[in-house]
Amino acid sequence: MKEILERGFGETRVRVRYAETDQMGVVYHANYLVWFEVGRVELMRQMGLDYKSLESEDGAMIAVAEATVRYKAPARYDDELIVKTWLVGLRGPILRLRYAIVRSTDELLLCEGETVHVVVGRDMKKRVMPARFAERFAAILHRTKGSERAAAGPERGASDRGANDEREEDCTD
Repeated sequence: MKEILERGFGETRVRVRYAETDQMGVVYHANYLVWFEVGRVELMRQMGLDYKSLESEDGAMIAVAEATVRYKAPARYDDELIVKTWLVGLRGPILRLRYAIVRSTDELLLCEGETVHVVVGRDMKKRVMPARFAERFAAILHRTKGSERAAAGPERGASDRGANDEREEDCTD
């Protein structure tokens, strides 16, 4: 957790497997969403949280409610990628994360995106986030305010703000 608090974001590495590429020799677009999940789970692990225990001990899950992806450049077979993950919004059972996937050799931004999640119970109904998760998320959120720019994270300017940005404001209290 200390490293995350110092850096302000989670970081994990993945290597592109041949099966993840398409006929053009580039990564198939849907794989970036899988790597967002890898980044999200590893961020939680780096924070000292365990997604598995969230499900087994707390009976809670974090369901994806929205996902956006912006592709900048292709990744190819055997590229080592760095998935950077920031928690950028938290309000009750709703959390918003932002991602940047860069190639490790030159740190070229390949893809960036966001996901919005809702904490739900096994019945798939919204529920309160377990306290230990809410406390850690709040601590990292406080630290990550402004850390995206410092870490060359994805920037969102006025030109690429979408209709859902009103909800983003709601979940950053």
